[in-house]
Amino acid sequence: MIWPPSGGFFDIIIAMTTLIKNATIIPMTERDLFFRGNILIEDGIIKGIGEGTERADEIIDAGNMIALPSFADAHTHLAMTLMRNYKDTSENLQSWLAEIFPIEDKLNDEDIYQASRLGLAELIESGCTVFADMYFHAWNTVKAVKEAGVRAVIGQTFMNDENDAEYRISELAPRILEEIGDDSRIRLDAAVHAIYTSTPGCYERATEWVKERGARLHTHLSETRKEVDDCLSAYGKTPAQLLESLGVFSVPTYIAHGVHITEDEMEILKDNNVSVVHNPSSNMKLASGIAPVREFMKKGINVALGTDGASSNNNLSMMKEMNITALLHTVANMTPSAVKPYDILEMATINGARALGLEDRIGTIECGKEADIVLINTDDVNMTPVNDPFSALIFSADRKNVDTVFCQGRKLLEHGNLLTIDKSEAIAKTNEQWEDILRR
Repeated sequence: MIWPPSGGFFDIIIAMTTLIKNATIIPMTERDLFFRGNILIEDGIIKGIGEGTERADEIIDAGNMIALPSFADAHTHLAMTLMRNYKDTSENLQSWLAEIFPIEDKLNDEDIYQASRLGLAELIESGCTVFADMYFHAWNTVKAVKEAGVRAVIGQTFMNDENDAEYRISELAPRILEEIGDDSRIRLDAAVHAIYTSTPGCYERATEWVKERGARLHTHLSETRKEVDDCLSAYGKTPAQLLESLGVFSVPTYIAHGVHITEDEMEILKDNNVSVVHNPSSNMKLASGIAPVREFMKKGINVALGTDGASSNNNLSMMKEMNITALLHTVANMTPSAVKPYDILEMATINGARALGLEDRIGTIECGKEADIVLINTDDVNMTPVNDPFSALIFSADRKNVDTVFCQGRKLLEHGNLLTIDKSEAIAKTNEQWEDILRR
């Protein structure tokens, strides 16, 4: 729908303002809505949307660009950029983890810091400004996040039993919180790895901690058929039934994968307002299966999008993940209308914000929200002509079309150039760390 909003003129311009002019705006507030107009950013907040030729401290001519909310990667393991293109032909998730866990046991603070910087550079270049992470030595990832200028929902990882959970709460979480300080862009959630690595007691203690902090719980769930079968054998319940019985869903929860969720489990997720984070590339690469995304949507379950780690993907490009989502569910359902381009953009923007509890701040282009915006350049061979901007973003666009990225109104990427992280240095340092890891 093409619908220029009435009003929206900017009467007063004060210091610290940016005017994005003449963009094709996809606000993600109404299905298939787009229009030509301007966006005024003042002190990191969207202050005006509409028309006009008002003055500003900075004016960006976006006549050949699509402006939309920047993307949310709702499930990843950022520092796993270290293991990119490593052990890529493992038979399944379990055999892959058997190769990965020994490497992870060797990782130190510097490994995590440098690999996180590299991962953040990649996320920004693909138009992403917020991610939910689940990894170790997370205070180092926080340090990199502050340098990059993005948002982050950092996961305090939980594995093993309730005693180990208590250690992580008392000894590790304080280090992460100290590094976060008063930065409003970063939050600490509980990230319980999975039912096959974490006992019921571990889940229960993590849930208590989330309640104490007013945070959220992030976990892998029903990623493989083996996980489901083993859960049924051990507990007589499916994974979602098990977590519900443990009281996990009494706190805001977002689960990664959900590939083998049953119809009954979908009702559990819906009733408890649990979000599912779809990770199509990882699920395909590890032969885990195809998540029933169309059925989730029909049930009214919030579906977000994630890249997973760069060791099981092998990249952190939300642009590529959106494209794969469209193609995968077209062939899985044998109809191109199964999951439409606008649906996928919702997953990557406002649905991701909802999953992370950030929908009041980001995820749409609306007055009063924080200015997390990406500008996609359409003036290129792969984007010409733009007959339908939604299709263009899902089927034609890739990382090279990401021109400018804002987070809280601050430019992190300009004309494809990173402004906060030295990409060449991040590449070199990560290679150095990986070579050192292999010698350990």
